[in-house]
Formats: sequence, structure tokens, C-alpha cells
Amino acid sequence: MSDVRRTDAVLLLVALVWGSSYLSAQTATAALPVLLVLFARYALSAFACLGVVASRRRGQRRWTREELRAGVPLGVTQAAVLVVETYGVAHTSAANAGLIISLTIVLTPLLDRGGRRGALPGSFFAATGVCVLAVGLLMSGNGFHAPRLGDLLMLGAALIRAVHVALVGRFTTGRTIRPLHLTTVQTLVGTALFLPVAALDLPTLVHADPATWTQLVYLALFCSVFAFLAQTWAVQRTSASRASLLLGTEPVWAVAVGVALGGDHLGPLTGLGAALLVAGTYWGQAVERAHRGAPEPRRPSPPTSPDTPPRPLDKDSACPTAATTAAPTTTLTST
Repeated sequence: MSDVRRTDAVLLLVALVWGSSYLSAQTATAALPVLLVLFARYALSAFACLGVVASRRRGQRRWTREELRAGVPLGVTQAAVLVVETYGVAHTSAANAGLIISLTIVLTPLLDRGGRRGALPGSFFAATGVCVLAVGLLMSGNGFHAPRLGDLLMLGAALIRAVHVALVGRFTTGRTIRPLHLTTVQTLVGTALFLPVAALDLPTLVHADPATWTQLVYLALFCSVFAFLAQTWAVQRTSASRASLLLGTEPVWAVAVGVALGGDHLGPLTGLGAALLVAGTYWGQAVERAHRGAPEPRRPSPPTSPDTPPRPLDKDSACPTAATTAAPTTTLTST
């Protein structure tokens, strides 16, 4: 297998793992309280991350102030995402959860002003409109009715995740922050937040059956630690656009896993909504990426009088700048 295909395979595996996380979370919350599931997921992830950090060389084990300053607030927002998302998964289908959370792709550019390219084009808002229509069809099921609680919670999770992604860019851009150390701080923060509210249910966790523990370990080690490290490894070996395209298949895998293993059923309306949501998110992502990558428009020079002598160039203004900044690309990430 060539390096390109190997990298693509890793990214598709990450998308598959993330897509399957909704069914795993739904199965785990059917056996244990939601907050206990979240504590176990965070604690197992933190233990694994600390083990990886401890295995590194002595000089690479310490956290910097920037990593701690960014990791603590991002740990809080990440915990908020998982609370709303996990409660939502417990009250809707795994397929719907994976599809609705993909709205993060079109919500994040509305909150992220890091590109400073001006207002987004009208085609982006048209793609957003397609996604809104698609969510309405998903919520309707086999007939129009009041939205289910789980669907509304997944909408809230998508919005909170968009805020979290925008904050990640704001706190990490231009700073020397190692992804592994940042993730470790976030998992420790989440463990500390969920321990007090899950402490009374810890005996239930100890006596959980092996199937439930399998889901918890899968959520922690595969959907959190492995997926993040594999994503980082793969993105360093391919383009951001290619990685974003492959990771954007997450909702497709969520539907496939939900239908094949979770017993979810897609009626005519929900099937149409699923297709529209995938198409709308890809369209919006492509428009946003092209908008961020477009060159800045040149400002016209002020008119000068014919009698005004040309202004001499000084040494600094005559030299072109050597540094260039790459245009950011929004990628779908999962927590």
C-alpha cells in the first residue's frame, strides 16, 4: 500500500470510528447513567494520555503555560459538548445523532472570524438553508410531528461544538502547543468535572457487565485517544482539504452503523433528509474553503496630483515580506 493510500485509509478509519461512537454511546447510556458514562470515558482517556506522555523523553513530558492556559477552558467547553451530545444520543437514533452533529461544519465558519475575509458568500448561506431543511426532515421521521428531545439536544451539541472548534483555533493559532499535551489537559479537566456528579454511582460502574465496559473502553481508547492521534498523524502527511473531505464522511458511517448494527430505520423523509444534510454540509464546506483560500482584494491607491512628485521608497517598504500565512481550512472533528 502506498503512503497516500495508507494515509487515506487511516483518515477513513478515524471517520468510521467517530461515526460508530454514537451507537456505542447510546448502548452505554442504556446501561449506565449518562454522567457516569462520561466520567468513565474521560478517566480512561486521561489514564491512556498520561501513559503516552510518560513514555516520552524527560524533556518532552512537561506542560507549558500556554498548553495549560488553553487546555483548561477548552476542557470545559469539550465537556459541555459531550454532556449535551451524550444526552441527545440517549433520546434519538444513532443515525440522526451522527447526521445532526455534522452541522458543526457549516456552523463553525459563522462563529470563526480568524480568516478575516469579509462576509461569507450567499452560496454558503444557501448551503446552510439546505442543511436546515434536511434537519427538519430528519426530525419528522415518517411523518411531521413535534421534534424529539434527542434531536433538539443534538442541535444544541452541534452549536456548542462549533463554539468549541472556534475557540480551539483562537487559543492555539500562533502558539507552540503540542496536541497530545493539550488533549491530556482536556481529559484531566473533564475527569475532574464529572467525578463529583458521578461519585455516588461509582459502585454501579464497578459492577457493570463486560459488554458495557467494552463500550466504555471503545469510547475512551478508540473514539478519543486513538482517533485524535491518528488524525494528527494523517493530517501531517496529506493536505488539509483532502483530510477534511475524508473526515467529513463521519455522518455517512454513523448512518451505516446505526442501520446495520443499531436497528435504525430510514423512512422516505428521513432518507431524503440524510442525503440533503450530507450534500449541504459538503457544499457549505467547499464554499467556505474556497472563500478562505481566495486572495485578498487589492485596495485601490489614492489618486495623486500630476504635480505631486512620486514618494521615494525607503529601504523597508521596498523589500517584500518573506512570511506568508496559509489560509485555514475547516475540518470536521469529533470529541
